[in-house]
Amino acid sequence: MPGWPGRSKDGKPETTLWRKPETRPFNWGPIGHLPGAPIVPVSPIIPKQSPEKRAGIDDYFKRGRYSYALAQPRYEKEKFYTSPFSNTSFHYKGFLAAEVEEGKPCLSCGIKCKGFKPHPWRKSCLACQCDREKHAYGPENVGALEKLGMKEKFKEPRDPKMVERYAWIPAGLSVDNVEEYMNLLPSDKVPLRGSTGEKWREQQLVVQLPRQDLNLQYCRHLETQHRNDYISFINARNEIALDYGYVKQGTTKPMPCYGCGSRIPANSMTVMAPKFGESIGWHPSCFSCTECGEILVDLAYCIHEDQVYCERHYAEQLKPRCSACDELIFSGEYTKAMSKDWHIGHFSCWQCDESLTGQRYVLRDEHPYCVKCYEMNFANTCDECNKLIGIDSKDLSYKERHWHEACFLCFKCRVSLVDKQFGSKAEKIYCGPCYDAQFATRCDACGEVFRAGTKKMEYKSRQWHEKCFCCCTCKTPIGTKSFIPREQEIYCTACYEDKFATRCIKCSKIITTGGVTYKSEPWHRECFTCTHCNTLLAGQRFTSRDDKPYCAECFGELFAKRCTACIKPITGIGGTRFISFEDRHWHNDCFVCAQCKSSLVGKGFITDGADILCPDCAKQRLM
Repeated sequence: MPGWPGRSKDGKPETTLWRKPETRPFNWGPIGHLPGAPIVPVSPIIPKQSPEKRAGIDDYFKRGRYSYALAQPRYEKEKFYTSPFSNTSFHYKGFLAAEVEEGKPCLSCGIKCKGFKPHPWRKSCLACQCDREKHAYGPENVGALEKLGMKEKFKEPRDPKMVERYAWIPAGLSVDNVEEYMNLLPSDKVPLRGSTGEKWREQQLVVQLPRQDLNLQYCRHLETQHRNDYISFINARNEIALDYGYVKQGTTKPMPCYGCGSRIPANSMTVMAPKFGESIGWHPSCFSCTECGEILVDLAYCIHEDQVYCERHYAEQLKPRCSACDELIFSGEYTKAMSKDWHIGHFSCWQCDESLTGQRYVLRDEHPYCVKCYEMNFANTCDECNKLIGIDSKDLSYKERHWHEACFLCFKCRVSLVDKQFGSKAEKIYCGPCYDAQFATRCDACGEVFRAGTKKMEYKSRQWHEKCFCCCTCKTPIGTKSFIPREQEIYCTACYEDKFATRCIKCSKIITTGGVTYKSEPWHRECFTCTHCNTLLAGQRFTSRDDKPYCAECFGELFAKRCTACIKPITGIGGTRFISFEDRHWHNDCFVCAQCKSSLVGKGFITDGADILCPDCAKQRLM
């Protein structure tokens, strides 16, 4: 008859001895049982059974209405063969550590928290209401192995310099290998003393290895009748799932990382987990919990369904955890709310601790409150009756003021304003007609009042209805478009430009920017050009003839006198001097004796046909 698996004197599994479930000489823990069904713990060391024998066992459990499940890992897979801890490597009593002491500062609130003050049963601080894990930790130099009550497998002493430099280092590595391993971790998780990495490690020692999972003394809410279940649970965990990894200085050949799937080169730092065997390894930064993704602190891990977990999330794969006290729940009855699990009685108001099981509650900042505490702490006060607006009443608000639905009334006529337009004046609210009668202003265009809720357009102490705020010429509503005021009138841009804008004398188009003025007439810069060659004249020397502008070159070529000597035009721009005689003209520089080339400016001269001569040259020519 099926019963409890035993062991022979040499410690090997014995498959023939079974006891009835009712005797329960030793409980391996209610792993995977169905709610309400008797628990039949099954040893994790059951070897493979033939299909016929396994079918017989299944029929037995079905007839007895028992449920059972094998604790992980599954030993059918050879690569995941697991060797349990020996009694010489594990202390079953665990380690007693006051991780958070009263008065420790809060790392989240800072100076707002005067120091950790434990809630009677929650995992929070009474002073700041932050979680216990967010406060400073202690004592110092307590690692994962000490918390788990485990002995170090490696006997090689750690280098004193490395111990002084780092809060924790893997065992069995040289100084160079330790530095190489640390360089492979994320920089904010390197446990360098005095760094953020050391603080991260201290926090993860509390989070990943909750003390209430490790020692019965810290279980304040475990019922007496479930203590044996707790002890059996941690014994089974310690035997089949709990272990700590080690760092291998290099493998003989490459292997895939079990975490990320990428290749680990040969002779690279590799994290090994003994329960997975020697053929499975991880990058140092990939040896993390499957649930929370955090790197496993001090390489402590649990195995479940071929995956690695921190102890916290391993336990939560098998048992519900109370969201209030953070302890595992071994009772068959517990509360499920807010997608979380709670001990009976622990699902309570965040303010007064009254149980909310079967009661209405309100969520605020992810915390549940009873109706009374929520209304007392968070409900708004009605601006009319000065009473609290409870959760069963509608809260109507306007500009940080609040009303009951029944109190939202016109101050003058007391009519309800729910779903109606209203106006506000001097901290009082009015219905549309009452507000208009007392306070409404009038439109500068049509003279009608502005009804409550009507959109109003304002400009320099003048007001219009939206439909009245339009161009005085084309009557098009302006709304939020650009407009131009002129002598108490409002114009749209197009009408203003058409009526008042300056236009170019040449092209008759509106000058918007950069115009020039010539003889009191406006021109576009690009339109003010030489009449003959169209060269731009803005900023250049020019002259005019018959009221038309010309550049200096064109004016000289077209209209200036020409020098009798050089035939070039005499422009006169800039005060140029020239000589005129009998309808002939010379540049000053060109008015010279035709024979000796001496200047005749200001001197006497004699004409000889087309030539002009100085007196001396004229005598010589006559003689």
